[in-house]
Amino acid sequence: MRTARVLATLLILHLAHASLAQQPAKRPIADTDIFRFVWVADPRPSPDGTRVAFTRVTVNEKGEGYDTALWIVPADGSAPPARLTVGTRDSQPRWSPDGRRIAFLRAPLRDGKPEPAQIHILSLSGGEAWRLTDVPRGASAAVWSPDGKRIAFTSSATAKDVARQRREKAARRTAQDTDLPRSAETAAKPPAAVPDESERESDVRTVTRAVYRRDNQGYLDPEHRSHIWVVDVPELAEQPVVARQLTDGKYEEEDPLWSRDGARIYYTSTRIDEPYYELPQSDIYAVPANGGEPEKVAALDFEIGQTALSPDGRMLAFVAEVSRPVRSYVQPDLWVLELTRGATPKNLTADFDSDVGAGIGGDQRAPRGNTGPRVVWSDDGKSLVALVAREGRSNLARFPVAGGAPVELTSGDQAVLTYGAARTGAPIALIISTPTVIGDLWMLDAGAAKPRRLTSFNDTLFAQLRITPPEEIWYTSFDGKRVHAWVQRPPDFDPSKKYPLILNIHGGPHSAWGFIFTHEFQWMAARGYVVLYPNPRGSSTYGQEFGNIIQYRYPGDDHRDLMAGVDEVIRRGWADPQRLGVTGGSGGGLLTNWAVTQTNRFRAAVSQRDIADWSAWWYTADFTLFQPSWFRKAPFEDPADFAQRSPITHVEKIRTPIMFILGEADHRTPAAAGGETLFRALKYLRRPTAMVRFPGESHELSRSGQPWHRVERLRSIVGWMDKYILGKDVEQFRDVTGQDVGVPVQ
Repeated sequence: MRTARVLATLLILHLAHASLAQQPAKRPIADTDIFRFVWVADPRPSPDGTRVAFTRVTVNEKGEGYDTALWIVPADGSAPPARLTVGTRDSQPRWSPDGRRIAFLRAPLRDGKPEPAQIHILSLSGGEAWRLTDVPRGASAAVWSPDGKRIAFTSSATAKDVARQRREKAARRTAQDTDLPRSAETAAKPPAAVPDESERESDVRTVTRAVYRRDNQGYLDPEHRSHIWVVDVPELAEQPVVARQLTDGKYEEEDPLWSRDGARIYYTSTRIDEPYYELPQSDIYAVPANGGEPEKVAALDFEIGQTALSPDGRMLAFVAEVSRPVRSYVQPDLWVLELTRGATPKNLTADFDSDVGAGIGGDQRAPRGNTGPRVVWSDDGKSLVALVAREGRSNLARFPVAGGAPVELTSGDQAVLTYGAARTGAPIALIISTPTVIGDLWMLDAGAAKPRRLTSFNDTLFAQLRITPPEEIWYTSFDGKRVHAWVQRPPDFDPSKKYPLILNIHGGPHSAWGFIFTHEFQWMAARGYVVLYPNPRGSSTYGQEFGNIIQYRYPGDDHRDLMAGVDEVIRRGWADPQRLGVTGGSGGGLLTNWAVTQTNRFRAAVSQRDIADWSAWWYTADFTLFQPSWFRKAPFEDPADFAQRSPITHVEKIRTPIMFILGEADHRTPAAAGGETLFRALKYLRRPTAMVRFPGESHELSRSGQPWHRVERLRSIVGWMDKYILGKDVEQFRDVTGQDVGVPVQ
């Protein structure tokens, strides 16, 4: 018997070894793996908490955009997720109060371009989705009424748009009914001397406001403001239902919320012609759902978001940042307000030194289909659930409305990207990312210690990849401040070797790296680089004082924090001090530019969507700095301060080969105020430099840009590093100075 047991054991071990031998070896992550990624966005539990609808996002077949579709999964995980809609541009699922139907937005493509999104209705009992609205310029922010008979939404359509749509429909009907050929005499008739311009919309822009365009949206249209609309929802309709516009005027109106009795719709608006002259503020209005004059409910001296109505309908909870004193960085807080005249808002987290309602930066949030979360009330109205970001982590916490310490609902080295609940006190659906997981859907039941995982769309792909978690480190900077950072090492890291290092700087400047999946870091490490990504002073998630300390000193001591991090990685023996590179985007691009004016330690630099000339940026960015947040005055009032903090002022000190990545539709950091300026100056000085410009891309290139562009961006960054740090022959950059071919500059 003993011999038989031994033989059986040996056979099992042999078979296990053979099975392992047959498994393909894991490979390093590739830049093109982004085409295989699956993202989850906008989770919405059903009213009874038994199912979760969400938006599933994938790269389209050509790799030139993203497809979005609605999916559903049982909340208990008893079955795999299943597709709900057949469209490729479906998003924002919203359950009816009885859980029988889902309203969502669909923006079909016509001639390769998306049409304005319209609200569609899908019955969970079966059948195809049908179109509810046909509003010119589309609909957004759909919200069901408490009785499930109507939907409130926002649209920027005007009465002129509606009238034109009616005429166009009538003309199409006439053309279908009448098919008479034109006579030869009519066909040969010359055109009128003056064309009819009654239907023509001019494309000429007359700008009278300091804010006239917005990144990732383009030029603002003052003739088309977002307003509140409402539409009846029958059980089924063969044709779209006529919607009614409840508000109008020249001011934006957003974030509709139904009162608990369905009689009114609350919304926010800032009724100031040029709000950049004032400190941020919000007004709360209510309009009768059947039509009538809006009523101002409250005037707040700060902007609000993530609003949620209490179960009894008497209080509004929201996230906001105080406006006074004027700071560079303002920590967001959780507030409540009684919806009665003269009520004063109450800050529930004034003594809580963490970011409420905020998150962590990375490059793999869903590139489409995202909507912001809302604060969630408990059934008894005594507590609120909100997101908390602290020290590179973001998790959910419960806050007592009466005051007191919050209670963690989720914890760990992770980032909760977003969350949602169908009603107060219901189970919460949330999307969680870690440094080795893009982001999956989880369910947190009331009273549960941990959430339950519902999706694993990327597991098959990631099982093929050599993905490793980063090393979390803390180090001491020049003045004794502790700085938090992560080091992503190559998957086959050998502690006996020293590796080339890339310092990767986040933007903001008031944002933070953390425990979240970032493709860029994993891929750079797979290419043989150690990647250091710190949160220097000015970063969020470390308290009000740490974030605001760089006010009027940016860039400055934050650069010294970054260099202390480089020294720490070298001290640990992981990085070769002779093979250092630096890159960063937005505020990180500014700090990349600044770094190469302060030190020659880097062999290569890549500055992305950057700022080179503060003065030029002040005049051309898509938002204003009219308040003394980053600078005390305007450039013409204090030119010395703007010049001293501008990398272009110190361009002659730059000896590091530097390349610039620029989006040609970037209105946040326009190219002429950033890399384009430094590029021309460096060419004049005959220094090694290059620009890589991405047509049609905004400031969001690295996060939601065209997929192929995102791949080419990564290749450009590492290609530049390979050329000047490793001395490789990189075809893209062979003709940088007219003579160098992969020869690093000393």
